[in-house]
Amino acid sequence: MLAKGIVFNTQRFTVSDGPGIRTEVFLKGCPLGCPWCSNPESRESHIEVGVYPTKCISAEKCGACLSVCPENCIAFESGVLKAVDRDKCSACMKCVDACPSVALKPWGRKMSVDEVMEIIRRDKPYYRENGGVTFSGGEPFMQAEFLTALLKECRHEGIHTCVESALFVDWEVIESALPFIDMMIADIKMADARLHKKYIGYDNAPILQNLERLAAADIPLVLRIPLIPKINDNIQNAALTAEFIKTKMHGNIQMLQLLPYMPLGEEKYRSLNQPYTFENYAYSKPAFESRCGNIRAYFAAQGIPCMLGTTTKENES
Repeated sequence: MLAKGIVFNTQRFTVSDGPGIRTEVFLKGCPLGCPWCSNPESRESHIEVGVYPTKCISAEKCGACLSVCPENCIAFESGVLKAVDRDKCSACMKCVDACPSVALKPWGRKMSVDEVMEIIRRDKPYYRENGGVTFSGGEPFMQAEFLTALLKECRHEGIHTCVESALFVDWEVIESALPFIDMMIADIKMADARLHKKYIGYDNAPILQNLERLAAADIPLVLRIPLIPKINDNIQNAALTAEFIKTKMHGNIQMLQLLPYMPLGEEKYRSLNQPYTFENYAYSKPAFESRCGNIRAYFAAQGIPCMLGTTTKENES
């Protein structure tokens, strides 16, 4: 297989993203900018270097990264690793390979279809009747050629496939891959276009249109709402979402999952020298039980199958 892509993580034996025991493959690159995202390393489509100063031995005792960096883009402060100049960094990974304390970490790895399939095949004996592989991200459809090649190989080997997507891509990209997808998981973060643009930076019209088309395609589909306190965890958003599901998708979903926000990924934001602004948005247990329970009850009253799902997850590499 000639197609190659950039994978930022793989997880084995997952049970939260699709039926049964699954292998999860996370493809790098996402067109959206959700400020609550737990995986900032998934956004850029290229390989990046994560910086962890607390793990640095010091320039005096080590300095291996400084000696191998061809761009001279590694900054130290008071003798300790501070940052990487990302405008100069070519992601050659020489500093990562040289660092003995894992103070420099690669976010992303170029992999072939065969390399990814080798990981998937290790778990195949555990899939049994309903397990398989889930391709997530980032936005997996941003690497459409690589994703489709993987899906075709899984279909050839009889492995159940699921794709988790935000659907902010051209429908033609999704449509070309659909014959090789057994199940879809999709977000519907906010039904209100104004709020969607305010918090995420883009109109949600393309996403909603793709959801309508997926419903018409009659593929097994699970919808997810990441519930963010004070932003979309209210009955108004639930009402708009329920109306859309019933009138535009004709109720053609397997399940609606509510994912309560948890403040994960702060360390990864720091590793990329990015601000993390949602650390104080976590639910307390009483608030979780009250708000999420009320929203779940609302959807149930509308005849929409709804459950509390797993929390928005942080993927460790």
